[in-house]
Amino acid sequence: MDTTDASRLRFRLQAALGGVAAGVMQLVYPPVCSGCGKMVGRAAALCPSCWVTVRFIERPYCEITGVPFDHDRGDGLVSPEALAHPPPYARARAAVFHDGIARKIVHGLKYSDRADLAAMMAVWMIRAGQEVVDDSDVILAVPLHRSRLFARRYNQSAELARSLARQSGKPFLPGVLRRVRATRQQVGLGLRARQDNVRGAFSIEPEQVQRFLGLKLLLIDDVLTTGSTVEAATRALLRAGAAQVNVLTFARVASQGEETLYA
Repeated sequence: MDTTDASRLRFRLQAALGGVAAGVMQLVYPPVCSGCGKMVGRAAALCPSCWVTVRFIERPYCEITGVPFDHDRGDGLVSPEALAHPPPYARARAAVFHDGIARKIVHGLKYSDRADLAAMMAVWMIRAGQEVVDDSDVILAVPLHRSRLFARRYNQSAELARSLARQSGKPFLPGVLRRVRATRQQVGLGLRARQDNVRGAFSIEPEQVQRFLGLKLLLIDDVLTTGSTVEAATRALLRAGAAQVNVLTFARVASQGEETLYA
């Protein structure tokens, strides 16, 4: 048996053993719905009852901010707010409204160590934001301050970005953007207070600039509320030399009255 045949046999054995291990794990820990906990056919999935309650964001919406319109105003229209106060990013998209099961999924990823949900969430994000994925060269995540990262043990936005990069084939650049100021949680803050809270919160080390200089960036976060966080991060990236920044989040808050998690 030559080296090539031996390598193929080893790969097949590893794949077979991996399949057996996965089967045993499913017997011991059957996959359950990420929304209600009922048994389902595969891990990180929703049962039909939960699936139909998810409010996916579809057109019509503002072509810049992604804010949904209450009625169809035609293709390519921009909201009055985006015209009056253009955001620094090129386009923002989100997969779902931040309520019901979607809010529970975010909670699971963010606070309950359910990093396994990131792959499913990334699928939804790519579906909603294929245009901004295609229009970007590399993927970045909104970072956590080191104190919050220590408390949570991982950055939920980075988990989403990593899964999205794996599925889309776009490179993920971790560690480029840093959160240098420990901001207080945004929940309960108005727009002006949110903007003040994240002003100057992000920076890029000079040695990191060459990794994205002149490139189109896709900035990933879990929830978009007023946009203050992603706008502050976008400004830092553009000042450092990014050609363009698009934003893609899993969820967006339909109105500040529905907010339960900060963005």
